[in-house]
Amino acid sequence: MKIPARFLASAALLAALPLAAPAEDLSSYTAPQLFQRFCASCHGRDGKGDGPVAPFFKLAPPDLTGLSRRSGGNFPTERVQRIIDGREVVSPHGARQMPVWGLELAMAAGDTSQGRQQAEKSIALLVDYLKTIQKP
Repeated sequence: MKIPARFLASAALLAALPLAAPAEDLSSYTAPQLFQRFCASCHGRDGKGDGPVAPFFKLAPPDLTGLSRRSGGNFPTERVQRIIDGREVVSPHGARQMPVWGLELAMAAGDTSQGRQQAEKSIALLVDYLKTIQKP
């Protein structure tokens, strides 16, 4: 019996596709751990915009330690939350280079109602952490 080449190619393609990643429990992560895991590669270990992949961007990632200073001395909590979760794009940057963490965190947690709640908690922890690293 001869198997059509098209069938074999389709089967090979399906076999090469990655299986869905298992859900990841982020609930035990502290705010600094979340920052190091999801933000530091671009924004740097200390949030100054000097992460190891920063040189590869057309526009440098912002120094997150100056968010309050650039907002007249008040930390822009709601705006930072909207930027992290993907609801707001920073217009001077043009195309969004930053991942939509609301979606990414929800997918990591399993893209369920519980996963989306965990994503919201993780984002709130990140926002609170960013408040702690502000410089005058």
